[in-house]
Amino acid sequence: MKALVNLQVIPVGTEVSVSKYIVACEKVLEAAGLHYQLHGNGTNIEGEWDAVFDAVRRCHEVVHEMGAPRIHSMISVGTRTDKEQSLDDKVSSVRQQLM
Repeated sequence: MKALVNLQVIPVGTEVSVSKYIVACEKVLEAAGLHYQLHGNGTNIEGEWDAVFDAVRRCHEVVHEMGAPRIHSMISVGTRTDKEQSLDDKVSSVRQQLM
Protein backbone atom coordinates (compact mmCIF):
# COMPACT_ATOMS: atom_id res chain seq x y z
CA MET A 1 0.00 0.00 0.00
CA LYS A 2 1.31 3.43 -0.94
CA ALA A 3 1.50 6.05 1.81
CA LEU A 4 1.93 9.80 1.86
CA VAL A 5 3.50 10.79 5.17
CA ASN A 6 4.39 14.05 6.86
CA LEU A 7 7.22 13.47 9.34
CA GLN A 8 8.60 15.75 12.03
CA VAL A 9 11.57 14.36 13.97
CA ILE A 10 12.25 16.35 17.13
CA PRO A 11 15.38 15.42 19.10
CA VAL A 12 15.05 16.13 22.83
CA GLY A 13 17.99 16.78 25.13
CA THR A 14 20.19 18.23 22.39
CA GLU A 15 21.34 21.72 21.44
CA VAL A 16 18.80 24.28 20.23
CA SER A 17 19.54 23.88 16.50
CA VAL A 18 18.36 20.56 15.12
CA SER A 19 19.40 21.02 11.48
CA LYS A 20 22.19 18.43 11.64
CA TYR A 21 19.66 15.80 12.75
CA ILE A 22 17.29 16.74 9.94
CA VAL A 23 20.17 16.47 7.45
CA ALA A 24 20.88 12.96 8.78
CA CYS A 25 17.22 11.95 8.29
CA GLU A 26 17.15 13.42 4.78
CA LYS A 27 20.18 11.25 3.96
CA VAL A 28 18.30 8.20 5.26
CA LEU A 29 15.35 9.00 2.98
CA GLU A 30 17.67 9.51 0.00
CA ALA A 31 19.44 6.21 0.66
CA ALA A 32 16.06 4.47 0.87
CA GLY A 33 15.19 5.74 -2.60
CA LEU A 34 12.03 7.46 -1.41
CA HIS A 35 10.51 10.58 -2.97
CA TYR A 36 10.47 13.29 -0.30
CA GLN A 37 10.06 17.04 0.05
CA LEU A 38 11.59 18.99 2.92
CA HIS A 39 9.48 21.92 4.09
CA GLY A 40 9.66 24.43 6.92
CA ASN A 41 7.95 22.20 9.48
CA GLY A 42 8.90 18.66 8.50
CA THR A 43 9.32 16.39 5.51
CA ASN A 44 6.70 14.90 3.21
CA ILE A 45 7.52 11.34 2.16
CA GLU A 46 5.92 9.21 -0.54
CA GLY A 47 6.35 5.47 -1.02
CA GLU A 48 5.26 1.99 -0.13
CA TRP A 49 4.11 1.71 3.50
CA ASP A 50 6.87 -0.67 4.64
CA ALA A 51 9.65 1.29 2.92
CA VAL A 52 8.47 4.59 4.41
CA PHE A 53 8.17 3.24 7.94
CA ASP A 54 11.48 1.38 7.69
CA ALA A 55 13.04 4.76 6.85
CA VAL A 56 11.25 6.45 9.77
CA ARG A 57 12.66 3.77 12.08
CA ARG A 58 16.11 4.30 10.58
CA CYS A 59 15.81 8.07 11.14
CA HIS A 60 15.23 7.41 14.82
CA GLU A 61 18.18 5.03 14.97
CA VAL A 62 20.52 7.52 13.29
CA VAL A 63 19.45 10.45 15.46
CA HIS A 64 19.95 8.34 18.60
CA GLU A 65 23.38 7.30 17.28
CA MET A 66 24.20 11.02 16.96
CA GLY A 67 23.66 11.42 20.70
CA ALA A 68 20.02 12.43 21.07
CA PRO A 69 18.82 10.62 24.19
CA ARG A 70 15.17 11.10 23.29
CA ILE A 71 13.15 11.74 20.13
CA HIS A 72 9.58 12.87 19.72
CA SER A 73 8.16 12.44 16.21
CA MET A 74 4.91 13.66 14.76
CA ILE A 75 3.66 11.57 11.86
CA SER A 76 0.55 11.99 9.73
CA VAL A 77 -0.28 9.35 7.14
CA GLY A 78 -2.59 9.35 4.16
CA THR A 79 -3.51 6.35 2.04
CA ARG A 80 -5.93 5.91 -0.87
CA THR A 81 -7.44 2.90 -2.56
CA ASP A 82 -9.56 4.67 -5.18
CA LYS A 83 -6.62 6.06 -7.20
CA GLU A 84 -2.88 6.60 -7.08
CA GLN A 85 -1.90 10.09 -6.01
CA SER A 86 1.56 11.55 -5.49
CA LEU A 87 2.68 14.49 -3.39
CA ASP A 88 3.14 16.45 -6.61
CA ASP A 89 -0.39 15.57 -7.74
CA LYS A 90 -1.86 17.00 -4.56
CA VAL A 91 0.05 20.27 -4.86
CA SER A 92 -0.71 20.61 -8.58
CA SER A 93 -4.43 20.14 -7.95
CA VAL A 94 -4.51 23.07 -5.56
CA ARG A 95 -2.30 25.29 -7.74
CA GLN A 96 -4.55 24.71 -10.76
CA GLN A 97 -7.55 25.84 -8.77
CA LEU A 98 -5.73 29.02 -7.75
CA MET A 99 -5.38 30.15 -11.39
